[in-house]
Amino acid sequence: MKPSLLTIMLWAFTIGLGALLIFLYPAYITNSKGLIGTPADASEEKTQAYDKATFAGGCFWCMEPAFEKLDGVSDVVVGYTGGSTKNPTYEEVSSGKSGHLEAIQVTYDPQKISYGQILDAFWRQVDPTDPGGQFVDRGGQYLTAIFYHNAEQKKMAEESKAVLEKECRYSKPIVTKILPAAEFYLAEYYHQDYPAKNPVRYKFYRYNSGRDKYLEKIWGAAPAGGTCAIGPRKDTKMSKEDLKRILNPLQYRVTRENGTEPAFNNEYWDNKKEGIYVDVVSGEPLFSSRDKYDSGTGWPSFTKPLVPGNIQEKEDRSLFTTRTEVRSTGGDSHLGHVFDDGPGPTGLRYCMNSAALRFIPKEDLEKEGYGEYLKLFEK
Repeated sequence: MKPSLLTIMLWAFTIGLGALLIFLYPAYITNSKGLIGTPADASEEKTQAYDKATFAGGCFWCMEPAFEKLDGVSDVVVGYTGGSTKNPTYEEVSSGKSGHLEAIQVTYDPQKISYGQILDAFWRQVDPTDPGGQFVDRGGQYLTAIFYHNAEQKKMAEESKAVLEKECRYSKPIVTKILPAAEFYLAEYYHQDYPAKNPVRYKFYRYNSGRDKYLEKIWGAAPAGGTCAIGPRKDTKMSKEDLKRILNPLQYRVTRENGTEPAFNNEYWDNKKEGIYVDVVSGEPLFSSRDKYDSGTGWPSFTKPLVPGNIQEKEDRSLFTTRTEVRSTGGDSHLGHVFDDGPGPTGLRYCMNSAALRFIPKEDLEKEGYGEYLKLFEK
């Protein structure tokens, strides 16, 4: 007897359903043993692709914006950590009784930004020598600290602190603690993204806190790398005896006595390597090899300074004519003179003495603390 159309459709449905079950059953069994990914597993894998960094740096409002600007950072939240009270409130933390520190937690993609770069951003937001708080905010809840999440973070934090201690940036010891990460409690909703939600009040608070003035002094005209043998911070003047001890006779005569070295017989006039030139006394970044050119004078010449704020110009009438002297802002070193007979685009010629400069090759910028200038030499 010939089967009806309905019977044929039922057979086809049954066969198709059976085939589908046969196909899915091994996956179901395997999945039940946890050997293949579920949506939860996929979510976990996505989360595991990101790392966390936790820092305390005084007022967490002021710490949040700097990290949000970093390429590779996906999220920054503010909260409390390092104390003993569970689920502390802002009132409890600000009273200093809970033992917590105001902190931020940074979520970042290690494929786009390294923990070392995150650490560098942290140091540039705080006064690590303050044992009583940060700027106008006083008390244990405003101390600085690095909370490491694994052994590698701990190692890198200790190394970065050691490097900073060797620089001539601070006149007091670094007291920032490096501690194991503890429970991190999110701060109340109104604290999250406070600078963006309350820009006027935030800017008023930050300006009056003294944080920016301090950071500008330390990271602006202050040395951006090197060791204590290089020289002092802007506000730390070295004695004549100390300068003579760390400088050779020519360096001293040029930088302190406004001398001039011989043309075509100096260290950098024909230097063609890539890198930057810093003040031999203070370590301030002054010029880049990208702006260096052969002026035919026998002295290193540049079309413009690398950091304009690190250069000062003064009238010089010492040779029966008027010239424009160039000095460093922080080290107050005589560097040379600037003339208006240079090439484009500036039309200027910064004619410098090699003896007033120290050259740092691009491959040494990171280890010497000038890593921010590596981008100048990216192809």
